[in-house]
Amino acid sequence: MRFFTLLFAVAAGTASLAAATPPTLSGASILQRVKVLASDEFEGRAPASPGEEKTVAYLVDEFKKIGLAPGNPNGTYVQNVPMIGITSQPTATFTAGGQTFKPTHLIDYVALSKRVTPRVDVNASEIVFVGYGIVAPEYGWDDYKGLDVRGKTVVMLINDPPVTDPATGQLDPKVFAGKGMTYYGRWTYKYEIASAKGAAACLIVHETGPAGYPFAVVAGSWGRENFDLRTPDANASRVAVEAWLTLDFTKQLFSAAGQDFTALKAAAATRDFKPVTFKARASFAVANTTRDVGSKNVAALLPGSDPKRRHEYIVYSAHWDHLGRDPKLTGDQIYNGAHDNASGTALLLEIAQAFNALPAAEKPARSILFLSVTGEEKGLLGSQYYGRVPLYPLSKTLANLNIDGANAHGPTSDIVVVGNGASSIDDLGVIVAQTQGRTVLPDPASEKGGYYRSDHFEFAKVGVPAYYPKSGRAYLGQPADYGQKIADAYTANDYHKVSDEVRPDWTFEGAAQDGAFLLEVGRRIAHDPQWPEWKPGNEFKARRDQMLSK
Repeated sequence: MRFFTLLFAVAAGTASLAAATPPTLSGASILQRVKVLASDEFEGRAPASPGEEKTVAYLVDEFKKIGLAPGNPNGTYVQNVPMIGITSQPTATFTAGGQTFKPTHLIDYVALSKRVTPRVDVNASEIVFVGYGIVAPEYGWDDYKGLDVRGKTVVMLINDPPVTDPATGQLDPKVFAGKGMTYYGRWTYKYEIASAKGAAACLIVHETGPAGYPFAVVAGSWGRENFDLRTPDANASRVAVEAWLTLDFTKQLFSAAGQDFTALKAAAATRDFKPVTFKARASFAVANTTRDVGSKNVAALLPGSDPKRRHEYIVYSAHWDHLGRDPKLTGDQIYNGAHDNASGTALLLEIAQAFNALPAAEKPARSILFLSVTGEEKGLLGSQYYGRVPLYPLSKTLANLNIDGANAHGPTSDIVVVGNGASSIDDLGVIVAQTQGRTVLPDPASEKGGYYRSDHFEFAKVGVPAYYPKSGRAYLGQPADYGQKIADAYTANDYHKVSDEVRPDWTFEGAAQDGAFLLEVGRRIAHDPQWPEWKPGNEFKARRDQMLSK
């Protein structure tokens, strides 16, 4: 058994924060908690299921055992999150070039409606290809070019346009972040802009590389009950039909409509692209079964030791939910979600325990909120709700440190930070990593848009500087490609599949190392007179500046 001790070294230009008795984080302890959360008994931890009840009860009990105070000012460890559960049963028909296509749901396409209504119909809607479906004035980009798409079905590509620099022939880092994905490339944005434009349906063309995951992941997540936050307008302002098309079916449809998919995709990567109206129509009938769902975030508080600063907060977050049970499956029906995100939730508990174990003289000056959120797999709903209805003022929240997945395979000489360079927390992370003898690397797969795919994003959207480190790739004592092979194998074989279960070779010693890193980053923020700040030019800086100016 190996334990990783926090290294509270003094870095140049930082105040001394050396702890008399540095706490330890245990890989064995993390593993034990993962085994509980990812057990069949917890049924895959789906919101609004018996698995949620067991998960929430377990987390509350663990926070109490650790000795943390209730995180909700009302004296409880939970924040109620009102949701709507929606199960959609769609049918689709396309006509093009005199042909009629009736694609198979979950094989050729997936579709749903987030509108809270028993039935949604889209009848013979004209199809328009709108490139990447992006309106980005800061890049001089408009894929709609003033075209009125109200009542029409818009088809668009996933991710950002791959814009090249004419001088180098390489992706231009100044336009849509080059290789990295911006929020414009995220599927959530694409449905949002289609809704704002008044489209009747929005269809995204799935491609595994640009999306970052195979179509089976989309089908597995969307082909079941989905959730959304309860809204006053019952989601009437959302586009009526939200769908994905497989690449193969898309090419068939384009060809029947007399269009060359490859040529249109190439044209869409330029500013001069103009939307193309097809001689084709789309019809959808979506039957919805809806129910009110009461889910819960779980919150625990370590009050700050400084009376003057205890009303300022650092939030650690990790989502407890996964995909639950699918009775349609043969054999194993439980999506245990051991890595995603029983491991991150277990690490959150381990960090909370280590924080609380600090001697009284070393307790953080500011308060630390440990927040395990619901509905991440359903669209970051628990963190989104916290951003709308925070337990503590966002203007007094210095930072969010998010955990989604934990290193089960061993210690590393590096650590990856998704969205590295976004805020001053990234600079602090470099200093703390050095105390562990480690280096910080940017996300090697930034084109997958990881910064927009976990709960820290909802904090960033409302202006709070958000930090999202992930497992390193350079494993001690292993070949150079070991970490990349682990990551690739997980995405291909286990991500959002029933096979995401605890493995016999998992030790979580690497997670203990990363937990020590995360604890020290948060501890320094909790003591530092200087608040974390977004870097100039960051897309979330204006919201933070506005918040703090009031």
